[in-house]
Amino acid sequence: MIQTAGIGALALMIGMVLTRKVSFLQKFCVPSPVTGGLIFSLIGLALFAWCNIELSFDRTLQDIFMVAFFTCVGYQCDLKVIKQGGKPLVLMLVLLVLMITLQNLMPWGITKLMHVDPLLGIAAGSVSMTGGHGTAGGFAGILEQMGLQGAGTIGMAAATFGLIAGSMLGGPLANRIIRKKLKDEQKQPKDAAIDPAMSGIESDEASPAGRTERVSTNEQEFQQYAKASYWILMAMGGGTLLSWALALTGVTFPAYFGALILAAIIRNTIGFIPYKDNGVWIKLDKKLDMERITSVGNICLSMFLGMAMISLRLWELQSLALPLVVILATQVLMMALFVYFVAFPILGRTYDAAVLCAGLCGFGLGATPNAMANMSAVCYKYRYAPTPFLVVPIIGSMFTDIINTGIISLFLRLIS
Repeated sequence: MIQTAGIGALALMIGMVLTRKVSFLQKFCVPSPVTGGLIFSLIGLALFAWCNIELSFDRTLQDIFMVAFFTCVGYQCDLKVIKQGGKPLVLMLVLLVLMITLQNLMPWGITKLMHVDPLLGIAAGSVSMTGGHGTAGGFAGILEQMGLQGAGTIGMAAATFGLIAGSMLGGPLANRIIRKKLKDEQKQPKDAAIDPAMSGIESDEASPAGRTERVSTNEQEFQQYAKASYWILMAMGGGTLLSWALALTGVTFPAYFGALILAAIIRNTIGFIPYKDNGVWIKLDKKLDMERITSVGNICLSMFLGMAMISLRLWELQSLALPLVVILATQVLMMALFVYFVAFPILGRTYDAAVLCAGLCGFGLGATPNAMANMSAVCYKYRYAPTPFLVVPIIGSMFTDIINTGIISLFLRLIS
């Protein structure tokens, strides 16, 4: 268990060095754990192919890091921000539901036509597309229990493909929309000063506090991170009971879902509880340090991905190569058609809609950082659009995982 965590951390550190050195990895926002972990998984493939040596890893700490990360995602779900997003946010949520449904329905149909396990379609569906590496790892155990051999490897491979495809598709597609459908936009001058949000691709970009420089002592930093960790652990512990209750419904949910939902409930209810701090009555939600909670979550995600990537069994992809390639290619084609013919008209056929389409490709096939990078590229060429940079991070950090997990669970119920 400890050796696996140590190798996962080593893979993470190597990936960080490579990400700083290789411009390709920066351009496509490939996470450091994915880069470093892939090197170790290729070493494992070579040992298996040439020496008949099969490496095995302990998933205990990996699962704990996974639950901790999704707990932090739940804490980021602040329903008050819906008012800030307005109509575009509501429309994007509707599009998100439609997109996730299609991402699961289409590969399910392909597996039926190709006479392969329909669970392969789930693994290469929204689990790895909209969900990315985190959700792919989260559902790997469930899919393997249901009979899909190498579910973790399939999900991680599909998620890595999605990261690159989402970055390559979003900018060019939005550019085509602007040139073909919004020709007047090309004549408008770019903003003289680029908004600071343009340069940010962090998943917590929705929080202005995340971009505020703070000066504090080491002791204050320790106390803030300690309190953040305690909030996370409390929700993780209580979430096990909620997961047990959800299991009684007969619907299959991943291990992290109870903690994610409980954290979201805590975030949106403790504001009604008064708390006396230094003689002053405040709302208890003021004690939640979301910046630190997000940071702890990012650390846990990095460790989870590093440990998941080193344990990939790449040789298991051989028998599923053709169906997987067909599904992934169709996912990209479907995303392009969905954005061009459905999302853009629904969002209002405006310049903001075109920028949002770039973001939709980013987190629909990859992750929120890809979406932010796509929108930044479009806005640098034309002009800044403030609404997309508010809406997309809110969707990506607060709603995507909850909606995606629910829809995936329904499809698993239908298949089983």
